[in-house]
Amino acid sequence: MQFKIKIKIMLQKTMRWYGPQDGVCLRDISEAGCTGVVTALHHIPVGEIWTDEQIKKRKHEVEAAGLVWQVVESLPVHEDIKKRSGNYKQWIENYKISLHNLGANGIQVVTYNFMPVLDWLRTDLHYPTKTGTALRFQWDAFRAFDLFILQRPGAEKDYSQQQTAAARAYYDGLSETKRAELAKSCMQGLPGSKEAFSRENILALLRQFEGIDEQTLQQHLFLFLNEISGALEASGIKMAIHPDDPPFPVLGLPRIMSHADHIRAMLENTDCPNIGLCFCTGSYGARKENDLPKMFREFGSRIYFLHLRSTQRDPAGNFFEADHLAGDASLFTIIKLATELQHAENRSIPMRPDHGHQLSIDQQVDSFPGYSYVGRLKGLAEICGMEHAVYQMRAEEGR
Repeated sequence: MQFKIKIKIMLQKTMRWYGPQDGVCLRDISEAGCTGVVTALHHIPVGEIWTDEQIKKRKHEVEAAGLVWQVVESLPVHEDIKKRSGNYKQWIENYKISLHNLGANGIQVVTYNFMPVLDWLRTDLHYPTKTGTALRFQWDAFRAFDLFILQRPGAEKDYSQQQTAAARAYYDGLSETKRAELAKSCMQGLPGSKEAFSRENILALLRQFEGIDEQTLQQHLFLFLNEISGALEASGIKMAIHPDDPPFPVLGLPRIMSHADHIRAMLENTDCPNIGLCFCTGSYGARKENDLPKMFREFGSRIYFLHLRSTQRDPAGNFFEADHLAGDASLFTIIKLATELQHAENRSIPMRPDHGHQLSIDQQVDSFPGYSYVGRLKGLAEICGMEHAVYQMRAEEGR
């Protein structure tokens, strides 16, 4: 795909903001060169209605800082909806009302995920690199947590003897302090929340998902999306599903948004064009089988939001958050493809730099793991540089 440059259609630069309690303030985000924020009403319990009044209040806060709010991340899906049990019908009706209220207030994209129990999982929140600390996922550490800290019933069936032995050796080599740090990392709460899970919380939630396999969870996703499709079309909102993070089954739970086949299944089983993707290059990139440029070319017309970050894998499948210019995500190629897509479809895709490193200066401000200010600012600068390089290359080529 090629295009001649008439008007530069640039990615919409945003940063995630966790609301007034975030150590990174709206002025910081504006000074970074962003035009908008990605935020949510984190104080509202999952499943409850986002009222018009609450949405307007948040929108006013954002606009008073000279920014816009057009992307929600996230409008959480209640666990009952994922299980199709309990009060799930009421939660779906509440979700539709929230979508209506968001659309009436100018929200264009709603990001969400369908991961059971845990929205994301890392075994180290402060992995040292040459450019600050980063988030990391290590399999031996995770298996040690699952087998010997969480002590999930039946966990040993999910691992080979070799994997269990390696996890035992890893666990035995940890001090009590390091074991506590591992538990804390693996039981981080929902994004935007300072509250962590407990061992008892997680085990109780896992019991509720017993008997729900990958195919069943997929069907529950398809049913949910088809049930809210009318609300999406009426409100004009695009639903952008975030991939599994990490993109593998964990804790005996199925994962249904980890690779291209999962995406195809969702799009084939829903008929609403408002249903699409949050294309997170870090999450998809953590799985070596995923060819990110190929996936972007195939699903580009249904990509409504971009998370740009790069994970670095090792041969054992462990990964950490690399610099945006490094890692396995092929970000320069993705940005090239994004510029082509935007010109072909005459639209600008909202994006945000994701999971920046925590630099020394970032330690002066309380922030959520992966969301320190200067680390993300560095990532944003690298993304902007790559985007401008793409246009410069095309200008020199006469395109």
